[in-house]
Amino acid sequence: MRIAVFGANGPTGRHLTDQALAAGHEVVAVTRRPGSLTPRPGLTVAVADATDPAAVDAAIGGTDAVLSALGARFSKETITVYSASATAITGAMSRHGIKRLLAVSSSIADPNWRPTGAHFFNHVLDPLVNRRLGRTLHEDMRRMEAVIRRTDLDWTLVRPSGLFEHPHVTDYHARETSADGVFTARADLAASMLRELEEGQYVRTAMGVITTAVKPNIVKLIWQEGVRKK
Repeated sequence: MRIAVFGANGPTGRHLTDQALAAGHEVVAVTRRPGSLTPRPGLTVAVADATDPAAVDAAIGGTDAVLSALGARFSKETITVYSASATAITGAMSRHGIKRLLAVSSSIADPNWRPTGAHFFNHVLDPLVNRRLGRTLHEDMRRMEAVIRRTDLDWTLVRPSGLFEHPHVTDYHARETSADGVFTARADLAASMLRELEEGQYVRTAMGVITTAVKPNIVKLIWQEGVRKK
């Protein structure tokens, strides 16, 4: 399968690209910074701003599916990259007749998501980090989800919990709407997306993904994911 990966040089996008190539797929890595990607067999780099409809249209031509792993840093200012890119990507997919889309969102997009037994997270970290520091980011994720839901594409909204780095795929869990857990390793997020691409279990709905086998350092996680970079 020939797959377009948006945000291919980001933390999750790199896992997606590596795993997809290892699985035998062809990957079109869509990025604004092509120099950060190592040339490999099966990899094509397309230089494009994901919010530019014309650039996106040119990048995804000839692909069979689109996977978006775009991300943004927390900001007090209004964030639009998620919704603007969703508009550009879904429009281009419709013009090219490409039906399959998987887009990374967040468990926060489910208003009823509260991990079982996670008292400190639910009552301290979530209100402070997600609902306050990450408010504008998650608002735009919800706008992105709304844009995608209005299309007739075969979409899946992929909702990880707190993202962190782990070197290999674990025994992750996926559930419809959102999953009951606080953390998601990026390697597991990428693996779940590629598995869903093959199996199509969560077409036109949301898929929550969590990691339970390992856990990150919470202070380091907040710094790396919310403050320093996404």
